[in-house]
Amino acid sequence: MADNEIAILMAAGLGTRMRPLTDKIAEPLVSVHGKSLIETIIEALQQRGVTIIYVVVGYRKEQFACLTAEYKGVTLIENPYWDSCNNIASLYVAREQLENAMILDGDQILAPEFTHSGYNAVWTDEKTDEWLMQVKDGIVCSCSRTGGKGGWQLFSVSRWNREDGKRLKRHLELEFEKKQNRQIYWDDVAMFCHFEEYELGIYPMQEGDLIEIDDFSELCDLDPSYCGYEAQGQEKSEEK
Repeated sequence: MADNEIAILMAAGLGTRMRPLTDKIAEPLVSVHGKSLIETIIEALQQRGVTIIYVVVGYRKEQFACLTAEYKGVTLIENPYWDSCNNIASLYVAREQLENAMILDGDQILAPEFTHSGYNAVWTDEKTDEWLMQVKDGIVCSCSRTGGKGGWQLFSVSRWNREDGKRLKRHLELEFEKKQNRQIYWDDVAMFCHFEEYELGIYPMQEGDLIEIDDFSELCDLDPSYCGYEAQGQEKSEEK
């Protein structure tokens, strides 16, 4: 890894797909087999030599204070727009840190390493509803928001070199400040709004190299200790 490589972890959202668990705890702080999701990411990054880690927080931001005490090099960045904007706001508030940076969601379990600007991706012949990229000569030439089949499924782990990081900062400011375009995903900025100004590659993975937990049922599949939690929450609600 390059010297002074930076990681930005997106951890400001409500985590509605993980309710009722996230009614009381921020989604990245949910534990899987005794360790929170975001801690597994931080430790994996530090093992790979990433010493500067920014965590963008919003919902239940006070719960993340333990990370700065526990892990050297971790800094929190507050997203004051977390409850009114899409996740473009989280990257906007961290835009000064984009050069030579990796960007990851805080609610997944991390795997691989990076060497150039681009996204982690898994090839799929099967139909998927996830964002699906087409690649020619190692460069992303198109992306479908509605999925499809026979392409590279985009995962929310990306790395941005120095020049692309400067470019992404400028484009975030244009979309968020000037255009007031605040209800899009940050990935839209490079992948759709200003696609022609980037040459993004991919980081091929195998299925299982990166685990994304999209909802409460998937958390239960990964850690069965949560299986009774939803039923308990419903019982307490009925008692009230």
